[in-house]
Amino acid sequence: MAPFVIAIDGPAASGKGTLARRLARHYAVRHLDTGLTYRAVADALLAAGADLSDEERAVAAARAIRFDALDRERLSREELGEAASRVAVLPRLRTALVELQRAFANEEPGAVLDGRDIGTVVCPDAVAKIYVTASPEVRARRRTLELKSRNAAAEEGEVLADLRRRDARDMARADSPLRPAEDAYLLDTTDLDIDTAFRAAVDYVERARRSRH
Repeated sequence: MAPFVIAIDGPAASGKGTLARRLARHYAVRHLDTGLTYRAVADALLAAGADLSDEERAVAAARAIRFDALDRERLSREELGEAASRVAVLPRLRTALVELQRAFANEEPGAVLDGRDIGTVVCPDAVAKIYVTASPEVRARRRTLELKSRNAAAEEGEVLADLRRRDARDMARADSPLRPAEDAYLLDTTDLDIDTAFRAAVDYVERARRSRH
């Protein structure tokens, strides 16, 4: 049997990362925030003083990443969000990271992956696919509160503008644009707390598992 894989996609601050981590704990499988892999590449390029459009160096940085040792706190710095969005449009880098992410997912016993193109590109055969979304205003409010909780300066209007820019770039890129897979379960968390969203996700995953078997 194929490994048990849950694919979770959606825009920034929709709640997909929190949901993915809870699902991974619930099902006792590994978790990969694929957005951190792009942030890790951007971080490596910035640290080396390299141009974010240097595709060759970006691919080399990707192949050096240890997926089981990504530093979430370090890579969650706000300035890396914009940089990661810029490197994410590089076709050769995307190809390299997709190969590595897919290999991670296919290791037993399986995994929960979250990102922008998991259900559509990285793991199109995942047992369950969830597309998590929320209104831009709610997402901006969540991200602002998250930043302030880390003692980072944040102004909600600026955060909202940044999210809109990143959404536009992610949805418009030619390679693996952000969009729900045709068979994805759409989970709008605008008016949901994490517990309610988690229960809805588990209910869906169980239905998907039953239908698969």
